[in-house]
Amino acid sequence: MAIKTQFSDDGKTLTIAVSGRLDIMMHGDFVHAYTTGVESVSKWIVDMSGTEYIDSSALGMLLILREKAGGDKADITLLNPNSDIKKTLRTVTFDKFFKIE
Repeated sequence: MAIKTQFSDDGKTLTIAVSGRLDIMMHGDFVHAYTTGVESVSKWIVDMSGTEYIDSSALGMLLILREKAGGDKADITLLNPNSDIKKTLRTVTFDKFFKIE
């Protein structure tokens, strides 16, 4: 279980890489990732290539990120979710709120 952040060189894009399980136990780390040093961020990427599992609390965390990032104007990509996670995201119609690649 780990969350790592990386800013682009210009500081406008924040990538949050999640490995392991994204669940309620990761809430504090996830919130810290998108609230620290993000004043100039306009694009958000949640790299899920290492994410094995998400639960309903993770879905809530993603929605809170969306609100903090600007709601309907937010530019957020959920990158490389595995097939099970992608199915869950589409089942709950997150593809209407996020880019899923």
